[in-house]
Amino acid sequence: MSVLKRREFLNLTTLAAGGAFLTTRLAFAGVGERKSRFVLVILRGALDGLAAVPPYGDPDYASLRREVALRAPGATGGVLPLNGFFGLHPSLGFLGQCYSARELIVLHAVASPYRERSHFDGQDVLENGSLRAHALQTGWLNRALVQLPGQVSREAGVALGQNVPLIMRGPAEVTSWSPSKMSALDEETLARITDLYAKDPLLSVRLADALAADAMVSAEEPAAMSAGEPRAPQAGTAAAVTPAGGPAQPYGARYTQIVTAAAGFLRQEQGPRVAVFDTTGWDTHANEGGAEGQLAGRLLALDKGLATLKQELGPAWADTAVLLVTEFGRTAAVNGTRGTDHGTGAAAFLLGGAVAGGRVIADWPGLSARALYQGRDVAATLDLRSVFKGILAEHLSVPPRTLEDSVFPDSAAAKPLRGLLRA
Repeated sequence: MSVLKRREFLNLTTLAAGGAFLTTRLAFAGVGERKSRFVLVILRGALDGLAAVPPYGDPDYASLRREVALRAPGATGGVLPLNGFFGLHPSLGFLGQCYSARELIVLHAVASPYRERSHFDGQDVLENGSLRAHALQTGWLNRALVQLPGQVSREAGVALGQNVPLIMRGPAEVTSWSPSKMSALDEETLARITDLYAKDPLLSVRLADALAADAMVSAEEPAAMSAGEPRAPQAGTAAAVTPAGGPAQPYGARYTQIVTAAAGFLRQEQGPRVAVFDTTGWDTHANEGGAEGQLAGRLLALDKGLATLKQELGPAWADTAVLLVTEFGRTAAVNGTRGTDHGTGAAAFLLGGAVAGGRVIADWPGLSARALYQGRDVAATLDLRSVFKGILAEHLSVPPRTLEDSVFPDSAAAKPLRGLLRA
């Protein structure tokens, strides 16, 4: 994939008919001295934490997971080693490298305050930062952006995908970006549009902003991009992770554009500090698979995308923390269609050069019948808000009082998880 060019980018922000005008606000200003970067990836659909991070050392794991249970490290199709009790799914090779390099923290048995099993309500609670679905109409990350110290720009965050998710809606102005579904504009058409907008104070500014944003996405084209795309999953595993709202695509298409664009924004010294995007396809009710199969292909795509993100960020990776979260976990036992249903406790991943990694954080509740939540789910022992608070406080320097008062109201019981970032 080649980095998006100027005329292609304009297609993303221009309506083709009806008095074409730029639909996406893209205005950037400096954020002063370079600060830490944060990327939030929402895995929509409920990732199976027991598959992504199997507790192969738990005596009840194999009997619950039956034919999709993963073996210990060293066995054929076995997990990648972590701490002797947990392992990584074998598709997560890049994450395994990050763990060995002490750039990955794996968190298990985590959940938001939500305890039902609706995707829509679960995602709403995950994003609004409150105790209940639809209790707030703004997102916790947007509310945190308002409080970034030393903030001198209007937009410190960028949302990448078809829509701005709830987590990025609120009082802080943010930028949005989406891959083009239209063919490229030729230079003559671009020149005509430039002339057309020149005397319009609104559209001329929007055009200039779009060009500036395009420069952020494509500036300093990495040499690795000219060497070819990463290898796609093998046949049968190409049902890849895709941005929410987009069609299913193999790895290397729209998902790669999203990841590459996120890095393009964040590696700019005067660019946004925070990026958010989401992926779908994690609702594995049937034929989930084990070391190979449907979920394995999606995990492989996710893993390769994260490797691309690190590559594209370049030196900025050292200042970056990337958090992967999902709305809830899945049932501990496999169902009758060789899949898993909506659950509670899940797994999350925090990686990046700024992360004090090489650890698994889990107050593991166990998988015995008595330990399971409502007799079916991994019990949640860590509130995701504690993770969010720890990152916001230590990595983005959001004031502690603000975290309690406005970012996560009614969250006093969820203490910030400290020590996640390098000193």
